[in-house]
Amino acid sequence: MITMTTRQHQLRQHLPGRVAARAASSVEHQAALAARLTARDKWLLALLFEHRVLTSAQIQDAAFPSGRSTRQRLRELYLWRAVSRFQPFRQFGSAPMHYVLGPAGAAVLAAEHGLEVKDLGYRHDRAMAIAHNQRLAHTVGVGDFFTSLIARSRRRDPVRDGEGVTAWWSEARCARHFGDLVIPDAYGRWAGIGGELEFFLEYDTGSESLTKLARKLLAYARLADSTGIATPVLFWLPTSRREAGARTALARIHADLDQSADVPVATAAADLLEPSAVCPSPADEVWLPLNARSSNRATSPRHALSELPHAWPALAPTASSGLDDATGPASGQAVAYRLPPPSPVPPDATPSRSRRLEA
Repeated sequence: MITMTTRQHQLRQHLPGRVAARAASSVEHQAALAARLTARDKWLLALLFEHRVLTSAQIQDAAFPSGRSTRQRLRELYLWRAVSRFQPFRQFGSAPMHYVLGPAGAAVLAAEHGLEVKDLGYRHDRAMAIAHNQRLAHTVGVGDFFTSLIARSRRRDPVRDGEGVTAWWSEARCARHFGDLVIPDAYGRWAGIGGELEFFLEYDTGSESLTKLARKLLAYARLADSTGIATPVLFWLPTSRREAGARTALARIHADLDQSADVPVATAAADLLEPSAVCPSPADEVWLPLNARSSNRATSPRHALSELPHAWPALAPTASSGLDDATGPASGQAVAYRLPPPSPVPPDATPSRSRRLEA
């Protein structure tokens, strides 16, 4: 039985009780937020500052147990102006709500690190400008890649216990560290059963030529030569047909590199994911190393993300390389006014004591 007769168009009207824009950064409002924001809320604010925009579905995958709890908490954060939101236009259907860091959230984030809001380089109009940015779909796609990995690791699975994302850098942070040589779409680390894999992500939407896509390997080769570190480059493509063409172009450039072993490459396509799977993600058996041959494995040349290090026997094990601090290894300049990269998982998503004892 329907017990609430409020019409849908009335639910979309101005929400009563929302803090005024001018009061969002006031001392009184900051004092009120001190009693309302949880550790997970503050983590979410840091994640939005790092990655610019996340959809409600991505936030649920990363931090919440259900869609209902996600909507309720995001509504409260919106009313407090800790976050702002917009909904892009779609020709058919409706897009999910997109969230960015709000003015009150920026003030909390700056105060946590002993900074002024201006030191963050934050402006609310610039944060909301992503709604009209031509790269919005690309930015959201990169977010989908990593939040689906996080959602997979949050599921309790005895077979895959211990898997998870241990680092997720935005394109902006990668630009500050490696921008004089190459600008990856993201940098990440995936901890699997057999060890840890660090990688650069190239997220392809199909809008650029395959020749331009493949020539990025030249920049990654220069980065490997400059740092002395061989870091795999993963190309995520929209379709298998696009992947086949990309592999041909990548193989042509890769073969001409002076030290091709310093630039390990693997490709995968989004349409290879099994839609009926409980939690399909790029961690599945969809990755094909560039030099892979069908005879390498008895069943399929495709690898799961945790198996990729075995495809490159010469690849050195992942070690602490100074990438978690605020000093750019390529530029050598400290970025004191920037925040450290947030953890890919919220503070309350750590394994419980009983799970640690069972491991």
